[in-house]
Amino acid sequence: MKQRASSSAFNKFRNTFIGDREFYITVFALVLPLIVQNAISNFVNLLDNLMIGRLGTPQMSGIAIANQLIFVFNLAIFGVLSGPGIFGAQFFGAGDNEGLRHTVRFKLWTVAITLVVSIAVFLTCGDQLIALYLTGEGDAIERAATLEYSRSYLHIMLWGLLPFALSQVYGGTLREMGETMLPMKASMAGIITNLFLNYMLIYGKLGFPALGVDGAAIATVISRFVEVAIIIVYTHRHLERFQFVEDLYRTVKIPKGLAFNIIKKGMPLFINELLWSLGMTTLMQIFSTRGLNVVAALNITSTITNLFNVVVFSMGTAVAVMVGQALGANDIPRAKQTAWRLIFFNVCVCIVVGSLLAVLSPVIPYIYNTTDDVRRLATRFMQTSAMYMAVNAVSHCAYFTIRSGGKTFLTFLFDSVYTWTVLVPFTYVLTHFTRLTISVLYPICCLADVIKCIIGIIVVKDGRWAQNMVSDAVYDRCIEPYVDAV
Repeated sequence: MKQRASSSAFNKFRNTFIGDREFYITVFALVLPLIVQNAISNFVNLLDNLMIGRLGTPQMSGIAIANQLIFVFNLAIFGVLSGPGIFGAQFFGAGDNEGLRHTVRFKLWTVAITLVVSIAVFLTCGDQLIALYLTGEGDAIERAATLEYSRSYLHIMLWGLLPFALSQVYGGTLREMGETMLPMKASMAGIITNLFLNYMLIYGKLGFPALGVDGAAIATVISRFVEVAIIIVYTHRHLERFQFVEDLYRTVKIPKGLAFNIIKKGMPLFINELLWSLGMTTLMQIFSTRGLNVVAALNITSTITNLFNVVVFSMGTAVAVMVGQALGANDIPRAKQTAWRLIFFNVCVCIVVGSLLAVLSPVIPYIYNTTDDVRRLATRFMQTSAMYMAVNAVSHCAYFTIRSGGKTFLTFLFDSVYTWTVLVPFTYVLTHFTRLTISVLYPICCLADVIKCIIGIIVVKDGRWAQNMVSDAVYDRCIEPYVDAV
């Protein structure tokens, strides 16, 4: 009797969490190209970080602070393009090139506004924003040097915001059409360009001047122009394949009805990405009050863990595609089953990857030219990241599962609202009102991720996220007749 019950429980577990061979073939076909691309990108970022790290801790910390500010801009761009991206995919599926052109024009408008506002903020408030990360313990001379390096890097990087934004507009539209190779090739060309220019401009190789931090920024800006040039030139030269670019710039008008629908659907996504990125930046600022060494250690940690987290991030795409396809086919049971199987698979992979990171964490910091204290903190932070990797895998997959059902407001609550109402206050209180060392404080603050993980499991199990968003009635409302804006 006990054996039969045990067998029944195992079969139920297997049916819920473990897929068949065809399931995993589909998963690997989706995520392997992304894993390879993201792994190469993050490996090159690691090499960039090492090149700067060889210059010294102030240079490394200065770039890390500036990149925190640019990180907010990058996610703001991603957020404003998420809403029109939904409509772009629908218009392409319907064979409506004019509708697709309108969504691209909407993207260009929103990107332009975001770009102008961001540059104005960085130019007028850049020093004040950087100074927020320099309030902790540390030598005054080192603090001043870090501020100068960060300011110089940020001002040069402003020239790269436009090509980055345009590459996201064009690259995102191509992906909505199912064209993934061109954006990937352009991205790889930019990565290779950045790597070689970094080597030449940071250290002054092959006859180039040794520009240090400025050289790193110049290399990144040039690489972004290379990437966007490849995408735009190729797209406009192949009108037969990419018909949406024909007469794209003939007018700047956007249909009122379409614009309203895009704003209505996309605003929660934009606000979520913006607030979440601000939340992550705020967390680093809070931790930075414990000293400049903490900033340097967190920079090392984020660079290394991003390389180990490529599987976690890529699995989000698998969730969005596979669960979304099942919902679109109105196969709700399959959608729920797929979500649980992907979550379980991601957790299993992260246990292995996290264990590897934990084993290597005491060794990795020694590839940086920094102090023993920074290396010690970086080791502790990486071990913490390894410990929570499986927890974050559940939260990540839960986020994309909820989002696949069109519950954008719920994802806003799950992601940004949780960050600002739980994670940020919890971290602030422990950092400012306790005497815990940062080595003890950091793992405790990460405990808040466990609560988010539990909430994600509860929401996914509830199942109300599973909704078909492309039924005839819904689709008709999305592309209802419109009148050109004046």
